[in-house]
Amino acid sequence: MRILVTGGAGFIGSHVVDRLMNDGHEVVVIDNLSSGKIEFIEHHMNDEKFKFIKGDLLDFDLLKKVVKNFDVVYHIAANPDVRLGASDTKVHMQQNVIATYNLLEAMRINGVRDIVFTSTSTVYGEAEKIPTPEDYGPLIPISLYGASKLAAEALITSYAHTFDMNAVIYRFANIIGPRSTHGVIYDFIMKLRKNPKELEILGDGTQTKSYLYVEDCVDAILFGYENRRVAVEIFNIGSEDWINVRKIADIVVEEMNLKNVQYKFTGGKRGWKGDVPKMLLSIKKMKSYGWRPKRNSEESVRLTARSLLKDI
Repeated sequence: MRILVTGGAGFIGSHVVDRLMNDGHEVVVIDNLSSGKIEFIEHHMNDEKFKFIKGDLLDFDLLKKVVKNFDVVYHIAANPDVRLGASDTKVHMQQNVIATYNLLEAMRINGVRDIVFTSTSTVYGEAEKIPTPEDYGPLIPISLYGASKLAAEALITSYAHTFDMNAVIYRFANIIGPRSTHGVIYDFIMKLRKNPKELEILGDGTQTKSYLYVEDCVDAILFGYENRRVAVEIFNIGSEDWINVRKIADIVVEEMNLKNVQYKFTGGKRGWKGDVPKMLLSIKKMKSYGWRPKRNSEESVRLTARSLLKDI
C-alpha cells in the first residue's frame, strides 16, 4: 500500500511509520517538525520506499500537490498539549481543526478515500459512565483540545458520508512510551533531575486515568483499520485498568533510585484547567473484534519511565 502519515515524525506517528515500513508499505511522511523530531524517522531516510516532506497542514496549496495516489492517510498530526488551550485559544483551532479540514479537502479533490484519525478520550469530557463506551453521550469536552478533536471527528464523518470516503477514528487513552516529549512521566523526570529532593505534583495526586504503551497502541491502530466493518468506525483504545498520579510519581522515583523525595501538591482535583480527573475507556468493542492490550497501565508507566530515563 501507499500510505501518507501526517505528523509522522512525532511520538505516536513515528512508531506507526516504523510498523508500516516493517510491513513493507510505501510511506510518505509530512510533518512541520513543531513537536516531531527528524531523529525519530532518520533511520528510514535511505529507504527507497520512504519519503519525508517538511510541510504544514495549514499550507493548502502544498497539500493539494502532496495528497495524491494514496491508499490511505493516517492523520496523526495535531497539537497535543491540552494545557496550552487555556493560554492560547487559537492553537488547537488552527492545528487540529483547520488542518484536518485542509487535509480532507485535499483528499476529496484528489480522490483519496480512506482516512485513519487519532482522536482522544477528552472528547467525552467528564463522562458519568466509567468505563466509557464509544456510544456515550452527549459529548461535552471541557478543554479546547477536546473540542478541537471532536470538531475534527465531525468533519471526518461528514466528509465520509458526503463524499463516499471511509474513516476509522480512534479515541485514545493516555499513550506513553519511548520518544514521549511531554506528559506526566516526562514532566516528573525533568523536575526530579532539577531537584531530586522535591517533586511538584499538579492537583492532589488522585487524578486516575488509563495509560497504554505505544507499541500496543500501534497494534490497535493497524488492527482496527484492517478489520473495520463499516464506512465510519469509531474505536476506543486504552488499557483495561487505571492508575493515579501519585502512584506514577512513586514509580518514577523508584526507577530513578531516589530516596526521601518530598511530594508538593498544588491542590484541587484537576492538574490544570480542562484536565479530566477520572478517565477509563471501555475497549469492549475492540476486544469483540479480536484485539486486546498486552500491558496494563502500571506496566506501561514503568516501561515508559525506563525508556525515557535512557533517552532524555
